[in-house]
Formats: sequence, C-alpha cells, structure tokens
Amino acid sequence: MADGLGGSTIEDVGALRRDLAAAYRLIALEGMDDGIYTHISARLPDGPDGEKRFLLNPFGLRFDEVTASSLVTVDESGAVIDDPYGAGVNAAGFTIHSAVHMARHDAVCVLHTHTVAGVAVSSVEEGLLSLNQWSAQFHGQVAYHDYEGIALDLAERERLIADLGPKNVMVLRNHGMLTCGRSVAEAVKLTLNLERSCKAQIAALGMGLRPRPLSDEIAAHTARQYQRGYDRYEIDGKPDPEWAAELRRLERTAPGFDA
Repeated sequence: MADGLGGSTIEDVGALRRDLAAAYRLIALEGMDDGIYTHISARLPDGPDGEKRFLLNPFGLRFDEVTASSLVTVDESGAVIDDPYGAGVNAAGFTIHSAVHMARHDAVCVLHTHTVAGVAVSSVEEGLLSLNQWSAQFHGQVAYHDYEGIALDLAERERLIADLGPKNVMVLRNHGMLTCGRSVAEAVKLTLNLERSCKAQIAALGMGLRPRPLSDEIAAHTARQYQRGYDRYEIDGKPDPEWAAELRRLERTAPGFDA
C-alpha cells in the first residue's frame, strides 16, 4: 500500500521509477494523454562520468501501458543508455525535456501535455487568466514560449529555457502545457490543477456572460497560500496525503504500474 510519504527524491531511484510510472497512469486515467505522444520525464543521479541522465517513456507505449521497469534511460545527448522495451524514445520529447533538465537542476520531473483544454488556452493571446481559486495559484508564475513547429530542432532548447526562466509552469503557445516539479508528485499536482484551471476558464468564458477576474492582490495572495502548501511537502518533508491517495487509486485501478 502507499506509504503516505511525499514524492520521491532523485536519490531514491526505485521510488522515482514508481512515481514516474504512476504519473503516466494518472495522466491517462484523467484522459489527459495524447496517444503515444507527449512525455513525462524524471532526472536521475548523474552517471559515473558526470553525464546527465533522465527517464522517459518508451516510444510506442500508451501512457496506460507504462511501467516502472519499462522506462528508458537517456543522457543529455539523446543517447539511449538503457531501453528495456527496445523502442527508443520520441525525438521531440527528448528536445523539450532535456532542455529543462540540463538547465533546471531543481526540476526533478518535467510533465508535458496536449489536452484539448490546455491547447485551447495556449491558442489565445490572453493565455491563462486568474478567474478562480484553481488558476489563482498560477498568478505571476506562468511563462510563455512561442510555437516553432514540432520540437525537433535542438537549437530551440536555448530559447525555451530562456522563456521558462525560474518558473515551474509554461504555456507552450499553440501547443500545450508544461510543468516542472521538485518531485514527480509536485509536477502531477501542478498539472492536474492547471488542467482544471483551463477547463474552468473555457467554461466560464463560454457562458456568454461577463467574466469576473480576481484582483492581482487576491490572486497573488492565493498563489502564496498554494506555494506554502507545496513547500510543506517539498521542503519540510511532511507526508503528502494527496499523492498517497493517488497511489492508492492506482493500486485499485491499475495494479502492476510499479512492476
């Protein structure tokens, strides 16, 4: 059963693999996957020669098929170090995720989605609005990166990182959403709340009534409240009941994800 602890750390490779496989299954369970496309990655400890390494899903597996033992290990050059499934990784996934992991060592997990709601919000000039409690947590915390085509050009990495800066949420314009977490658990929780925010924004603006955005003062206050909650688990090391509950859900609905 789930132990109730917070998200795994980079040093705990077994738990990191379990949590990353859980992230794939949870995103699939929420209907937020995109066939065999989009990715969730986790940074591993450096290799014996100091090379940067991270885990990514095998290309060709749907999110609901990913297990802890099927995850592929790649280095910063895109070279496959360990590939139990034998299908390699998606080149576009390597471009985006390697860029973040190499520049942001605090980002243990990087989660990228193409949901209908996320792509819709990424496709409007205003981006994400502070219309409610869900979206207020992201007030002043969202970066934006302009679309440059399918992410196959490694030169885009420098521009993507410059746009991301120190923030943990990025709207990839006309493309989708990206979150960074100090643990897999944090990245998943940010992503789920970001998806709810996008859905609520579309619903609110679709009613044909006048929207009532939160004031900057209230939105900023709410964002700080959320941040203190995240810090409780990521800095203070308190048990994370939300993540433990999600792992229990998977134990019931997707047994074997951690195999």
